[in-house]
Amino acid sequence: MHSSILAAEEPLPILPLPGELIVGLIAFALLLFVLWKYAVPRFEALYEQRVEEIEGGLKRAEETKAEAEKLKAQYEEQMAGARAERARILDDARAEGAQIKAEARAEAEAEVARIRARGEEQLAASRDAVVRQLRAEVGGLSVQLAERLLGQALADDAKRSATIDAFLDELERDAPAKAN
Repeated sequence: MHSSILAAEEPLPILPLPGELIVGLIAFALLLFVLWKYAVPRFEALYEQRVEEIEGGLKRAEETKAEAEKLKAQYEEQMAGARAERARILDDARAEGAQIKAEARAEAEAEVARIRARGEEQLAASRDAVVRQLRAEVGGLSVQLAERLLGQALADDAKRSATIDAFLDELERDAPAKAN
């Protein structure tokens, strides 16, 4: 029984002593006051600072996004300008190609005309040479024919030449009349 009396007089090890309880409550209140007075405002200031940093970051992100959209619009505008410039250059190249083609065609036509004129000149020169040769031959034949018909020789060259020219002029006058 002795052990049960000792057990009643001794406090339970789980329950604090009343003095320790009061000191603990005062220490807790003091700790709560110090935390409330000094730590909580610092935590709130840090919280506000973090909120401001996050909001600032979001604002900067929005500004960066707006700047990126602005740059994208400028890029698209420049691309549209580049496309228009490319189309203009292609149109200019086509027009220049058409002009070069027209110039080449004009040069070719001029060359054809020049060659044709030279050919006509050569043809006229050949025709004149043939006419002269034919005149000479026809004149000689005419003189021989006249000598046979007349029975005498046309000895005078001036007379012979005048007779040949008269005969040929008469043939030329008759030739256009017969052609019509």
